[in-house]
Amino acid sequence: MYTGEGKKPFAEAVAISGGRIIAIGTSNQVLTLAGTATTIQLQGRLVLPGWNDAHAHFLIEPDGVTFLTSHSPTPDPNPLIVLDSVRALAARTPPGEWIQTSIGEAALASSALRRDALDAAAPRHPVSLTAWTGHGAIFNSLALKALSVRDDEPDPMGGFQERGGGRLSGLVHEYALYRLAPRFARLRPDSAQIEDFLDYAAGLARFGITTIQLMGLDPDQTVSLLRRASAASRTGRLPVDVHVIRFPMTTASGRSGEWMRPVKGPLPEGVTIAGTKYILDGTPIERGALLRRPYADRPGWYGRLNFPPDTIRKILQETLATGDQAIFHAVGDSTISLLLSLMRSLAADSTWQRLRVRIEHGDGVAADLIAPIKRLGIVVVQNPTHLALGELAAARYGSTRLKEFQPLKSLVEAGIPVAFGSDGALDPLLNIMLASVHPDNPDEALTRAAAIAAYTHGSAFAERAERIKGSIAVGQVANLVVLTQNLFTVPMARLQNAKVAYTIVSGKVVYDMETTPGR
Repeated sequence: MYTGEGKKPFAEAVAISGGRIIAIGTSNQVLTLAGTATTIQLQGRLVLPGWNDAHAHFLIEPDGVTFLTSHSPTPDPNPLIVLDSVRALAARTPPGEWIQTSIGEAALASSALRRDALDAAAPRHPVSLTAWTGHGAIFNSLALKALSVRDDEPDPMGGFQERGGGRLSGLVHEYALYRLAPRFARLRPDSAQIEDFLDYAAGLARFGITTIQLMGLDPDQTVSLLRRASAASRTGRLPVDVHVIRFPMTTASGRSGEWMRPVKGPLPEGVTIAGTKYILDGTPIERGALLRRPYADRPGWYGRLNFPPDTIRKILQETLATGDQAIFHAVGDSTISLLLSLMRSLAADSTWQRLRVRIEHGDGVAADLIAPIKRLGIVVVQNPTHLALGELAAARYGSTRLKEFQPLKSLVEAGIPVAFGSDGALDPLLNIMLASVHPDNPDEALTRAAAIAAYTHGSAFAERAERIKGSIAVGQVANLVVLTQNLFTVPMARLQNAKVAYTIVSGKVVYDMETTPGR
C-alpha cells in the first residue's frame, strides 16, 4: 500500500467499513478486524489512492457518422481530403444525419474548408468539423440551423465567429463554440445520453479513476444527466465520484448570470458542485494563447485574451466576495502574468492562499512567474498529454524557447501544488509515463513518486477535498486502485503494461479485472 502519507508512505493492509478507511497496518493487524467481512488478498500487487482526474470533459454529440482522417490523437488532415470524405459519406448516409470529424489547426485555418464548401459537399446533412483541442470548429449551413446559430447574431464575449459577404463562414472559436455544447446535447435522445455516460463511467473505472473533476458546461443539464445515469446504473450509484465545476457561458453583453444559479434538488451520491471555470485565452495550437513574445511561426502575432482585463478583475472581485474557487484556463505567459498582477492588486497573498485559485494547463508558467504563483497559493493543474506535442510545440515557441514552457519539476521543487488531469487521453498510466519523461522538455520531468502524488493527493487538493480523499489514511473515503505492477520499480518501457486489478470507490469494488462487472 502506498499511502501517500509522508511519515509512513507504505503499509501492508487496510481495513474499510462504511465506505471509509478505518485501519492501516500490517496484514496481521488488519486481519484481526476482518471477522466475516470480505477479504481481498492482493498477492503483492500495488495499492494506491484512487486516481483523481482534475480536468475532465464529457461532451455529447448528435447521432450520425463520425469518420477518422488518421489514427493520430492530433489529426490535421488536408482540407481537400476532408471535403472528399464528407462528399463520399453524404452519398451513402441518410439525409439529415450528422457527419463529423476531428481536424487540426491547418484545416481549421484553411479558407477552402468553410460553410459553402461543406454545403456543396453535403447539401442534405449537417456537418461538424471540430478541432481536437476543442477550441474551434467549422459548421455547414444545416449544422448552424440545427444549433440555432443565426447569421445576424453578434459574437459572444470571448467568442469569435468568422464572417464574409454578410454571413457567417461557419468558423467559430472559443466561447462562440462552447455555448453550443448544451445545444448539441439537446439533439441526442435522453436514453442515448445515459448510455453514453454509463459507458464513459465504466471506462473510468477500468482505468482506476475514482474521481473526475468535470467541467460542466451547463450545471443543471450536467446534474440532470448524472441523476438519470445514477438511477439507471446497476447499483444506483455511479462507479466514480464526480466533482462538477461550473463553466458560465457568455452573451454579446457579457457573462451570463443564469449559469451561476444553484442547482435545484439533491445531488446524487458521490456528486459535488464547486468552483467556477473561465477560459482566459486559447491554446498555442491555434496560436490563441497570449504570449509575451510573438509566436515563432507567426511573426508579430502574440495571441489574444478572451476577456478584457476589467472583466478578469471583476471575476476576481467576485471570488473574494463569495469565497468561490476561481479556476482559470490560462496558457500563455502573458495571460498568467496579467492574472497574477490583478490578484496582487486586489488582496493580500494570505487571502488568495485560502481561496486556492487554480491555473489549468500551466504551460506558460515561466520561471519568473513561479515565485508569485507560490506566494499566492495557486494550484497548477497540468495535463501530461500536452507535454508530448513535439513538432507542434516547437513550431509555436521555437525549439530553444520551448524550454521556458511546460514546467513540472520546477513547480514541485518550488512547493507549488500540482495536480494532473487528462483533458484528453484518460489513461493515468500513459499520463504518469509522459510526466516521468516529459518528451518536450526532459529537464522538467518528474519522479514517478511526484507524478503519482500529483494524480492523487495533488488533485484532491485542487478539488479542496484533501481532508477526505487523495491518500490512504484513517478517516479518508476508501477510493483505491490496485495495480498488477509496482509503478515505483517497473522499467519505464513496461510501465504501460501494468493493469488495473481492482477499482474501489467508497469501499465498493466497481471494477474487478477477473470479472469485469457491468453496471
